[in-house]
Amino acid sequence: MLVWVIYDITENRIRQKVSDCCKNYGLYRVQKSVFLGDLNSNDRDSLALECEELIDTEHDSVYIFPMDEQSFKKVQLLGQAFDKELVSDEVITKFF
Repeated sequence: MLVWVIYDITENRIRQKVSDCCKNYGLYRVQKSVFLGDLNSNDRDSLALECEELIDTEHDSVYIFPMDEQSFKKVQLLGQAFDKELVSDEVITKFF
């Protein structure tokens, strides 16, 4: 299932660790604090647990939104597409 990971983290070091964690799960960076990718439910839960261990839950937030295929097709892009250097051609093709 496709998942969006969106975070707001105050410390650069922790933000980098969460970013690395998302990349380790095969997610693609869409924007600076936004990742997208396909994860099964076990990996989604593991990612959530790892992120929770990394962040300061008093100040930081990480959202993990599962999205079904039907909803994904309804995504609308306003403005510029994400950085093509950060995302593979495969995801761009699926996205637009």
